[in-house]
Amino acid sequence: MNAFGTFASALALSALATGAFAQDITMRLHTLVQDPHPYNDMAAFMAEEVSARTDGAIAIELFNAGQLGTDPAVIGEMGLGTIDLMISSTNNAAEAVPDYQIFSIPYLFAGYDDLMARVGPGSAAETYFREAYAANGLNMQLLALGGSGSRNMSNALGPVNALADIEGMKMRTPPSPMISRTWETLGTLPVSVAWGELYAAIQTGVAEGLESSIPGYAGAKLFEVAPYLALTGHTIQVNHVSMSDRAWGQLSEEQQQIFLDVAAEASALGIERAKFYEEELVSQLQSENGVTVTTPDVTEFQAALVELRGELATELDLTSAMGALFP
Repeated sequence: MNAFGTFASALALSALATGAFAQDITMRLHTLVQDPHPYNDMAAFMAEEVSARTDGAIAIELFNAGQLGTDPAVIGEMGLGTIDLMISSTNNAAEAVPDYQIFSIPYLFAGYDDLMARVGPGSAAETYFREAYAANGLNMQLLALGGSGSRNMSNALGPVNALADIEGMKMRTPPSPMISRTWETLGTLPVSVAWGELYAAIQTGVAEGLESSIPGYAGAKLFEVAPYLALTGHTIQVNHVSMSDRAWGQLSEEQQQIFLDVAAEASALGIERAKFYEEELVSQLQSENGVTVTTPDVTEFQAALVELRGELATELDLTSAMGALFP
């Protein structure tokens, strides 16, 4: 073999070796929400950073606003390996991971710093929920947990300054028994409506109120049908970044660590974006969208839920999850 042939053979072997390591993978990432929202900012960050840190070997295509389906449907698809990644609320994964209901306990965390100390990288709770994925047979990997905004209530009927103002209100809740029981205890009539159907449900009177993050409320333009926003701050919304086992198995150990690192950084970014959106959006909703914003005395809400917190932790068998959060 001449010198050129030797060089060409070496180059071909090098290319094969590089390709075998890099794998040239394209992944699909689902979020349920529309811009502006921390989930979509996190998704864009992950796409950029994963591409950069793998030298372009792994590309992430973003599908927001529920283009790939509702969260429960996407979780099913991820179990089959037909969708690769998702960033969403743990509330919407409570059917698949029942212990995620613990994050719907109202007034559970003192703030974002307290939340991340309990669920962030290396925490006992992170380990606990990774094991819960396997125990529930999801065929998914939990990459990171984080916080993406406080949840507040809004409605179509009028300003909320006290519990009496929501008595008998038809309150949309996600598919979480914890959230449903919470709002029932607060005097409303819970109705289960998918997020993508919520605007129409409020518009037609199927539901009259809802609870959500402020970015979710603004991004879905729910202020058009529910223009009364009460800053109850009853929970900090916990989000998960998850990957299908099929996608995880395609990665080298080095690439897996890249995803874990990027997901943790994306979760930190999500908190910063949530803080920004909450401040900016509340002002914008008032000045540009005619939303009436009230700040109820939350001690009344907290007092009404004291007994329920303990009851639900026992009834829903959340004592192990509680122990992981508060060791």
